Amino acid sequence: MEELDMENRVKLARVEKGFTQEQLADLVGVTRQTIGLIEAGKYNPTLKLCLMLAKVTDKSLDELFWIKGER
Repeated sequence: MEELDMENRVKLARVEKGFTQEQLADLVGVTRQTIGLIEAGKYNPTLKLCLMLAKVTDKSLDELFWIKGER
């Protein structure tokens, strides 16, 4: 099975809410470094973390994450 490349708008959603990386990390229970890696596209979060990020940023999963080339 081929690996899927994922893209995201986590940084945009975070900035729209006025959160720092540290604040968002605290809200979803991860480190600031993890948020930075997600925003940079260097870490694919678990579904649970994706759902938590969507909830705290008031976005749907589809608004935050998608498979590269499918948008």
